Amino acid sequence: MKIPVIKKLVESYSVEQLQQAENELYDEQLPSVEVEGEDEGEQLTHIIAALWIKNDMAENGTDLKTSLRTYTQKVRKSID
Repeated sequence: MKIPVIKKLVESYSVEQLQQAENELYDEQLPSVEVEGEDEGEQLTHIIAALWIKNDMAENGTDLKTSLRTYTQKVRKSID
């Protein structure tokens, strides 16, 4: 998971575009948006994170930095 990649996705694409790219990866197709990552798994991780952050921003009225921090805290807690 690379934070700069996630931030770029959040800033560059709509929820709909990210959902389409997610579905394309699930269908083993190339995503219709540019997603950095070493493999499809990392690309999917970045897309899922960007979607979570965009939804959090919309639902809670938070900014990118706050939603990103909340997401990374959730990931850290799940690893512990």
